[in-house]
Amino acid sequence: MEAIEPKHLLIVDNHDSFVYNLVQMVEENGHCTFDIVRNDCLVPESITGYKGILLSPGPGLPGEAGKLCRLIEETHRHTPILGICLGHQAIAEVFGARLTRLDQPLHGHRSALLITEPDELLFRGVEDGSPIGHYHSWVIERESCPEELLTTAVDDKGLIMAIRHRCYPVRGLQFHPESIMTTAGKNMIDNWILSL
Repeated sequence: MEAIEPKHLLIVDNHDSFVYNLVQMVEENGHCTFDIVRNDCLVPESITGYKGILLSPGPGLPGEAGKLCRLIEETHRHTPILGICLGHQAIAEVFGARLTRLDQPLHGHRSALLITEPDELLFRGVEDGSPIGHYHSWVIERESCPEELLTTAVDDKGLIMAIRHRCYPVRGLQFHPESIMTTAGKNMIDNWILSL
């Protein structure tokens, strides 16, 4: 039987300790190799040879995150991207959405994931209403979300929790799949890796 070649991923570290939880999930998947590069050390024009790009959470706003937005602009046509929290927000901004600050930041908050697109590959085997963990002060402003970004899940307050580009293999999760509060988070990461 022929051995399956591991999928080589780029994990972008947006200067956040949560990146190590994501790395652990990728390692536990067992079918990947990866490089970790900080967002301010990226050379977006020379990023090639990766099966997928995983954008970690991080502090601040996308415009303050090194070369994160430029990376998305350079790679989204040819490389699958999954953005988590700040990474999700950066995807939204690159494609024309605006962010809005929450009246009450959601740090260490748990809510229910309400899946609006049941065929979304990230949510295969994930029960509607599954708990998710939030660590963010900003969300995508629903009214500014462009037609090309499909909302695939919301929370119990109707805030956008997941997006998918209609033409490119680009997805984002506002919540943290790597958080212990997100019970099906590993399943979501595994689903994404399987799709690559």
